[in-house]
Amino acid sequence: MSGAKGQSAPGESPHRMGGADAWRTHAVLLAGLALCAVAFWFELGRAERGNTLSWAYVFEWPLLAVFAVYMWWKVLHEGTTPRRRRTTREPGLAPQYDGMLKAWQAHQAELAEAQRTAADGDQPELGLPEHHPGEQPSSGTS
Repeated sequence: MSGAKGQSAPGESPHRMGGADAWRTHAVLLAGLALCAVAFWFELGRAERGNTLSWAYVFEWPLLAVFAVYMWWKVLHEGTTPRRRRTTREPGLAPQYDGMLKAWQAHQAELAEAQRTAADGDQPELGLPEHHPGEQPSSGTS
């Protein structure tokens, strides 16, 4: 199997568990289903005798058993989950924000140009006094 765990390449068949690992997984499932059945029966008896909270557990244990079967299937048939293709479409923009987007894109282009000129050594004139490290800044008076 190539790629990340649980993913198969297009030409490969997905991984299916077998052997001793599969038998252990079956045994764990059967033990879990037996536990869910006993707990369901126990809670049903309590609910019928008047314990109203037990009615919640009467429905919870079968749901837990269904989840256990689902997870058992997923463990046995690793990598068989169908994947939906992601659609790559441009996110929509409300028309009232179109001008703001264009202004932002123009500003980003200006910043990129300023960074390119700074990288080339041509510092754009910003109208600020130059201060080099190690020098005292001039006070502006002569």
